[in-house]
Parts: sequence; structure tokens; C-alpha cells
Amino acid sequence: MLDKITAQEFSQRRATLMQQLDDNSAVVIQSAAMQKRNSDVDYLFRQDSTFFYFTGFNEPDALLLLKKVAGVVEYHLFCQPRDKEMEIWFGYRCGAAGVLENYQADFAYSSETIAEKMPQLLNGTAALYYSFGRENLTQQVQLWLTSMHKRSRQGVTAPVQLMQLDEISNEMRLIKSAAEQQMMRRASSISAQAQVKAMRETKVGVMEYQLDAHIQHHFAINGCAQAAYPSIVGGGNNACILHYIDNSQPLQDKQLVLIDSGAEYQYYAGDITRTFPVNGKYSPEQRALYEVVLKANLSCIEMIAPGTPWDKIHQRAVLIITTGLVELGLLQGDVDELIAAEAYREYFMHKLGHWLGMDVHDVGNYKVDGQWRELAAGMVMTVEPGIYVSPDNNQVEERWRGIGIRIEDDVLVTENGSEVMSREVPKEIAAIEALMAS
Repeated sequence: MLDKITAQEFSQRRATLMQQLDDNSAVVIQSAAMQKRNSDVDYLFRQDSTFFYFTGFNEPDALLLLKKVAGVVEYHLFCQPRDKEMEIWFGYRCGAAGVLENYQADFAYSSETIAEKMPQLLNGTAALYYSFGRENLTQQVQLWLTSMHKRSRQGVTAPVQLMQLDEISNEMRLIKSAAEQQMMRRASSISAQAQVKAMRETKVGVMEYQLDAHIQHHFAINGCAQAAYPSIVGGGNNACILHYIDNSQPLQDKQLVLIDSGAEYQYYAGDITRTFPVNGKYSPEQRALYEVVLKANLSCIEMIAPGTPWDKIHQRAVLIITTGLVELGLLQGDVDELIAAEAYREYFMHKLGHWLGMDVHDVGNYKVDGQWRELAAGMVMTVEPGIYVSPDNNQVEERWRGIGIRIEDDVLVTENGSEVMSREVPKEIAAIEALMAS
């Protein structure tokens, strides 16, 4: 089984990127930097996704330059220099020689020489592509260009076109290769197994953070040093907070617990949500709302196939949830009129899902030329309908208040339909109750 992206695939990505650019073009991509947590403690390093996508290089303070001259692409990589004393304290550095040996670069340099060498390397380049959203990189680009303009009398020619790279790189990342799909299957599988473990460990009095600990443990022993994002473990009213991450409260009898968690495997994210009863049995109200959300989840997944517009799937969820809320008495009125008035947003306030990939909310436009995008094979999306009845909602009977339910799956768009990559964790009521009783 493939356990990482190969050097050949990284090389192909760079080639595909540069094939889309004219001659005398250059691309600059900046790595992530170490981030301070507190005092002299740093956060655990995580590489910038786009930088890693094109290099596979996992050190901070690096810079990628790709140049296309006379149809020939050059691959330049700046990295931290080897430093014996720093390596004693903070760990091994690849260095320029290691980059040349292990990362297919044509040229490698110390990151300490970026300010000096980049104006030289960009000389004669007509167009420079980079991410405008990276403020630090934008400042560096301006310094390089200023240096080049000052030497124009010496024949130095600076790029005259500054182009947004994201439109190209994001489109590449949106469609997952066969190898990427394997990474994501693994990430989803590990994430699903962690949810199953959490269900088995759930009982009255357990702390939310203890369930999170079981999840993180399962991630780690299965090759995922980091989670894709902080887990949401919300019991009772906390399930109605969409991005609740305190995970600090004890689980109570007769409550539901909502767990939204995902492993990160080889830089690819899982993202799964399940909602289940702390005592192992859904109450009548919990069951009724859960069945509405489950119906929306299953129906929307059935729609996923190449050619289906993104928003059409969301609208299916809106219809099912609004209809269900009317049937249960939480909304009153004509379903079509309620949808037109967006009355459902009191209970279902987010979109049906999002792209999934190297980032949990992955890159890629949801509209193209002003129209909702049609799905294509190789895209990966989440399907996560929900119903959240605020504990402060005095418009409904008390028995409904404080119930928050979300069911989220990771779905790959295939040539003929879809593949639910998170299928290992149950979502039917009978299956969940049986699992928790076992």
C-alpha cells in the first residue's frame, strides 16, 4: 500500500504547474515559519500546504523558485543552512547538499542568501507568480523588485507582471490524483476508527477532553502525529456551538455528544462528525431530529456525481431539513415559503459541506464564472447536514432545546458517482446503539 506521495509525483506537479505558464515566467512559493506558542516555546511545526504540495520538503524558512526559460524549467530551493550548534538544540537540517540529493532540486542555496540571490535569479523574467495573500512574501517581492529597478542601467530587467498564483495552484490541488486519494482514504479510515473508539469509551461522567484523548491516541498509533484540526467534543448544549473546542465538561445522562474530528495522514485530512447518546440510547426527541439529519446526509450523498452542481446538493439538504422541522412542529408554515425566507437558518446555519484535502477546508473555488461549480471526478467533499436547537430558543417546546446533531462524511467524487471514505463508522441509530452496548 502506498504510504506517501512519491518524488515522481512531486516532480509531475511542478511540471504541470509550469506547463500552464508562458516562457520567461517564474513561480515563488514560501514555506511556513515556526510560530511562537508562549515564552520560548514554539507550536509544533506544520508545513504550508501549497509549498509541500510542490516540494515534499518539511522544514521551515524555505523558499521555492521555479523558472521557465526557453521552455526549460529550473527548480531552485532555498533552505536553512547546516548549523552544528542549532542542530544539537533543534534537530537535523537537510541543508543545500541534502536538498540536491533528496528533493530533485537543480539548484539549492542557504535561506540566508535569499535577499541577495533572488534579484539575480529573477533578472529577465517577464512574469512572477506568487500568493498575494502571504504578506511577508509580498514584502520580500517588493524588496527584490526595488533592488532590481535600482540596477536597471546595468541591464537588470525586473518582472513587469505580478500574477496571482493561487488560481492555478488551488485548481491543481482541488482534483486529487490516485495517490492523493489513497492518502485520503487512509486519513478517513483512521478518523472513522477513532470515532468508533470514542463511542465505545463514552459513558456518563466521562470528560469531553477524555474522549478527545482516546481519539488523539488512535491517530498517533496509526501514523498521524497531528490531527487535521482541534477536535470538537460537545456534550449536551455544547453540541449547538459549531466550533466548540473547549472540551472541558463532563458528559451527562440523557444528553447527546457531538464529535467532529479528523486525522492528518501524510498531510491529508480526514473530517468526520457523529452524534450519539451518552447513555447509549436516543430519546424520542433526539431520535426524531437525528432521523431528519440522517435522511439529509444519505440523500445528499446519493446526488454526488460528476456534473452535479455544488449548491444543488446543499438545496436538497435545506429541503429535507425544513420539511422535517415542519413535520416535528419546530417550524410552522409552508415549506417553500420558509425556505425562501431562510427560516431554516435558525436550526441549520452552515453550508452542507466543503472541499477536503491537504487543508480541512481545502482550496478551490465553489463558483466558476459566477455559476455554482459542477462536481468532477477526483474532488473530495464533506457532507455534513445538521440541526441545532439552541438551549435559549423559546419558540419551541423545552423538550427540543439544547439538542445539536451533525452527521458528516468524507466523500470522493468518482467517475460514476461517489465513494464514502468514512463508511467504517456507523451512523444509523440501530448500529450506533448496538455498538455502544457491545
